Amino acid sequence: MKTACVVFLVLAIALVGAPSPASAASLPPSYMVLKGGLYSPSDDFDFDTIHFERDDGFVAEIAFGHYFLPFLATELGVGYFESKASPAVPAGEVKFKVVPVTLTAKVPLPIGPIEPYGEFGIGAYITEFDVSGTPSNFDGGTEAAFGLHAGGGVNLNISPAFFSGAEGRYIWVKPSFGGEDIQLDGFTVTGNLGFRF
Repeated sequence: MKTACVVFLVLAIALVGAPSPASAASLPPSYMVLKGGLYSPSDDFDFDTIHFERDDGFVAEIAFGHYFLPFLATELGVGYFESKASPAVPAGEVKFKVVPVTLTAKVPLPIGPIEPYGEFGIGAYITEFDVSGTPSNFDGGTEAAFGLHAGGGVNLNISPAFFSGAEGRYIWVKPSFGGEDIQLDGFTVTGNLGFRF
């Protein structure tokens, strides 16, 4: 698992740092973007014969990207999201704290200052599972799992150096705790602020 994570990170850094073709675009080819918004899990889950109902949480991310062509970019991101879950019969709660490290391919469609895009990517999701006040004998733990994501968004180029935008993404990831798989599948919706260089 550790070797796969190292290989994944080296590949991602190499892709993001590669030089851009000279004719790629009139905008600077590299960028940094700050994202913040909402994480909404898709499903409740069962753990140790107890049914848990999930609540929405927040998400934040910083990402570095590079345009290889006007219609192709990659983005390496590190973020954080969390959510809580409560048993159907009130008795404590669990909390998920997730640090995703993601590599995303983006297909932008530049239309003047507006740039809609679609995206697809992979990621390593380091998940901490905190259990408190439940009848379960499990105390929680930290696990890493690989997952996928897909989505789309739109950027508005305010100037050659700055842009703002919005993004929607769906993630698929299923870490295992105490021998049981827990689905973290869900939607993220973020507002973005970016800087090109």
